[in-house]
Amino acid sequence: MTAYQNEKIYLDHAATTPLDEDIFKKMTPFFKGVFGNASSQHSFGREVANALTCARDDVARAIGVPSKEIYFTCGGTEADNLGIKGISLANAEKGKHIVVSAIEHPAVLESAYSLRQFGYEITEVNPDGDGVIRPESIEKALRPDTVLVAVMSANNETGVIQPIKEIYERVHAAGAYLWCDCVQSAGALPFSLFPADGWAISAHKFNGPKGVGVARIKSGVRFLPQMCGGHQERGLRGGTINTPSIVGCAEALCKAQKNCDEVNAYVSSLRNEFEKRVVALIDGVHINGKNAQRLPSHSDLSISGCEGQNIVMLLDMKGVAASTGAACSSGATTPSHVLTAMGLSAECVSGGVRFSFGKDNTPSEAQIAAQILSEVVSSIRSK
Repeated sequence: MTAYQNEKIYLDHAATTPLDEDIFKKMTPFFKGVFGNASSQHSFGREVANALTCARDDVARAIGVPSKEIYFTCGGTEADNLGIKGISLANAEKGKHIVVSAIEHPAVLESAYSLRQFGYEITEVNPDGDGVIRPESIEKALRPDTVLVAVMSANNETGVIQPIKEIYERVHAAGAYLWCDCVQSAGALPFSLFPADGWAISAHKFNGPKGVGVARIKSGVRFLPQMCGGHQERGLRGGTINTPSIVGCAEALCKAQKNCDEVNAYVSSLRNEFEKRVVALIDGVHINGKNAQRLPSHSDLSISGCEGQNIVMLLDMKGVAASTGAACSSGATTPSHVLTAMGLSAECVSGGVRFSFGKDNTPSEAQIAAQILSEVVSSIRSK
C-alpha cells in the first residue's frame, strides 16, 4: 500500500468550495436567535431587515456599485435566469435577437433558448482555439435588433478569462445590453475587469453557503421579475428572504476580495506545479486554454487514449475528486460543449478532465494528485 492511498484530495473547487468556518459563525445567529421575517413590521422583523441592509451594502461595496443594484437570489442559476429572461423580455421593443457565447454555463444557454417560445432568435459565438471569445466575433454577430449579449467573465471548465471590457464597448456601441456570468471569477478577480449591465454571482464558489447568489442589474436597465408571489427585493424577486445565507454571502465575498491577491498567488503555484508534474509524468496531455489568461485555480486537461469519465471514476476510487466539466451537468454523458466549441478533436473532448484548486489544498496534495493521475492513466491505457 502506497503512503497516499488513505488520503482524500478535493480538487473540484470550481464545482463548489467548503464553507469557511468564520463565515459559518457569522451566519449562526440568524438560524435561531435572530429569526424574524425581514418583511414583518415588528422589532423581530426590523432586526433582520437591518442585517439584510448591511449585507446588501457590503456586497455593493465589494463589487463597487450602488446598493440599489443588488438583488439576492437562490444562486447563480436564478441570477442568470433573471438577467437573460428579465432583460430580454422587458426590452422586446428593441428587438428579439440575443447573442450568447457558445461556452456559457447551461444556466445562460438554456435561459436564452427558452425565449424562442416568445419569438426570440439566438446566435451562438464560438471561441478561438484557446477558449477566448474574441470581441470582433461578437461584433460580427450583432444586428440592429440585438437586445442582449451574454459572455461569461471566466469559463467554468477551462478557467479562461474573457476580454469583457472590449466586448462591452462593442455591445454598447450597437445599443444592446451585456450580461456577464461572474460565478467563476467572483472573489478571485476584481469586478472592474468585467464591465456589464448585469452580473450573476454564487456564494458557494468563494467559500460561502450554497443556495444563495446575487444578480447585479445596472440602474436604468429595465427587466421583468421572474419570481412572483411577494414584494421582497423591492418587488422584483418574490420569496421569503434567506437571511443566514445572505449574511454568509456578504461576509464570504468581502473576505475573498480582501485576501484574493495572496490566495491567487498560492493557488496558482499549486496549479502550476501540478501541471508541470503531470506533463512530465504522462505523455499525450494537452492543457486546454494554456495560452490564454486563466483563473489561478483551473487546470483543464485533455489526455489522449482515455475517456474523461473513466479517469474521474478511477481517481475517485483512489481518493481524488475531479470533474469532467460543469457540476450542474456532470450527470450528462454528452461531450463537453466548451471543448467542442473550441474546435478540439473528438479525442481531446472525450479525454477532458478538470482539476480546480482551492486555498486549503497543499503542495503535497498537488504532487500526490499528479502521481495518482499518472497511475490511473497508465491503468486505462494498458487495457
